[in-house]
Amino acid sequence: MSDWTGKTYWLIGASEGLGAALAHKISAAGAHLILSARSADRLQELADALPGPARILPMDVQDDDSVAQAVEQAGEVDGLVWLAGVYWPMPATEWDVEKGIAMADVNFTGPYRVLGRAVPKMVARDAGHIVLIGSLSGFRGLPGAIGYAPSKAGVMALGESLYADLRKTGIRVQLANPGFIRTRLTDKNDFHMPFLMEPDEAAREVFELMCTPERFKKSFPTLFSWVFRGSQFLPDWLYYRLFA
Repeated sequence: MSDWTGKTYWLIGASEGLGAALAHKISAAGAHLILSARSADRLQELADALPGPARILPMDVQDDDSVAQAVEQAGEVDGLVWLAGVYWPMPATEWDVEKGIAMADVNFTGPYRVLGRAVPKMVARDAGHIVLIGSLSGFRGLPGAIGYAPSKAGVMALGESLYADLRKTGIRVQLANPGFIRTRLTDKNDFHMPFLMEPDEAAREVFELMCTPERFKKSFPTLFSWVFRGSQFLPDWLYYRLFA
């Protein structure tokens, strides 16, 4: 997209990290923003710091009523970016039911609550832009990720299915799959995170994708993404010997 001026983009999961960094880039490009997350205070701090117009729309993506009200209040938007997510490291040997369900609900069911109400509006007018944030962890099962990896794999499959159905319409669908980003979520990890990105670096990658209409998917950092994309072609015995 070469001209963002006057466009309205709804960022869900915008209060910090990648969401906040991406909000700055889209706002600087000239778009009007609607910012959603659970914390009204954090959203207002972000809105006040942006170079362009923004309004806050607090929403709990785990609450159907909250989502329904937010979609109605957001009104007609030119684009919607799904960034919301929660994460805890969790091996199957130390399964935490509550945290596992939270990851499944926020990361995967959350997009269904929002998109199930927002996409029909875009279909009705044959216009819109949907951006989903997946993860390199979603390409194949990983150790210690019994909650997060499956939830992100679901988001990635959702994006691919949306693209398959909508690619010949006026609705553009894009999927960004980042690696490790330095946030309060990755601060929970006690292992080395290769190619760890700052939020602004990751936001630049996502924004570049959004500015490239002909491209559907982007996985980054590039070199790190080759490891995960290539792993899909490994036989099980070799994959689990190397990754587990």
